[in-house]
Amino acid sequence: MTGGFKEAYRSTRPMIERTIAWLVYGSSRRLRYRGSEKNRIWLTVRVAAINLKRLVNLGLAHDGTSWVMSSA
Repeated sequence: MTGGFKEAYRSTRPMIERTIAWLVYGSSRRLRYRGSEKNRIWLTVRVAAINLKRLVNLGLAHDGTSWVMSSA
């Protein structure tokens, strides 16, 4: 491992691990459904919900006609 890799890993690891924790929160790390298609759909919806929640926390809002990011 090079020094550059270690620095990059240390700077991104906390957010990656937090994102994985958000994903598995409440799911006990087990699949909810039988069959890969149903689980893929569940995972897609779960990831979309997490992303939307994150964007709202960062300032995403709906002004009645479109989505806008508030400048902070």
